[in-house]
Amino acid sequence: MNINRVDLNLLVYLDALLRERNVTQAANTLNLSQPAMSNGLRRLRVLFDDPLLVRTSDGMTPTERALELEPQVRDILEKVDRAVQPIAEFDSANTERVFRIMASDYAESTLLPALLGKLRSQAPGVILDIMTPSDVSFLDVERGKIDMVINRFDSMPQSFHQITVWNDTFSCLLSADNPLLKSFTLENYLKAQHVWVSKTGMGVGVGVDPADVQRLGWVDVALNKLGKKRQIAVFTRHYQAAMILAEQNDLVVTLPTLAAQLQVNNPKLVIKTPPIDIAPLELKMAWSPLLQHNPANRWLRKLIVETGREISWEH
Repeated sequence: MNINRVDLNLLVYLDALLRERNVTQAANTLNLSQPAMSNGLRRLRVLFDDPLLVRTSDGMTPTERALELEPQVRDILEKVDRAVQPIAEFDSANTERVFRIMASDYAESTLLPALLGKLRSQAPGVILDIMTPSDVSFLDVERGKIDMVINRFDSMPQSFHQITVWNDTFSCLLSADNPLLKSFTLENYLKAQHVWVSKTGMGVGVGVDPADVQRLGWVDVALNKLGKKRQIAVFTRHYQAAMILAEQNDLVVTLPTLAAQLQVNNPKLVIKTPPIDIAPLELKMAWSPLLQHNPANRWLRKLIVETGREISWEH
């Protein structure tokens, strides 16, 4: 077939259809009418001599041919996108736009205040829409619906781009009235009641199994290496809640140091070094390959990395 006779816009339609698996949603993504997208699908079926998407009980399901085409089409469109991107850098001072960022409340409370300060001076027209990990799926990120995600990740799709924002150590928060402060040894640490706090990755969370040490995370893995186990009274995914609970005089909260430092001026709390060695955690930022060369996204990523380095150096 002569390439001059092929409407290359059909590749854009096919990419949207394969991402959304729904004609109406694909049309909305491209600001087209539903009939226009349906017509595009008919032309695509003729072009490739294949149904491409078949209606099943699970919705529109791609054929084997469509699954073969999906990465090829995406690669073609990404290359075209890079080719037509404007050379001029993002005009942060005069832009008016919303950046959607998924961030854990650990990242939100430690990184975003400093980032917002920079945005007010460098990009006063920028608005941040901060979403929680349970609001977002990997598919949302892949489709470019979220500008970037900032959290600790146990795993991530290989297609995502990522960078380390910082590495953080761990600290303990205790009430100023906690008798444990008189002798904060490992033995007494293990006798105490603890608040477990963590939220890694993204998506809707599931209940914690207290016996599954590996899934409990850094603190409990470190204790397990010593043949020890702490007594966990509360499991929470919210660092702010954990810090409030630390004010009770019989609880210990072990959490990232940058989060603990937010309470440095709280007279009700004391920050202590844990009586065990805990491997540092890595806060990462990830984004879709679709946004890798987007000037606005690239500008914000750079600003986030710079801000993260400044915060980690200060501490």
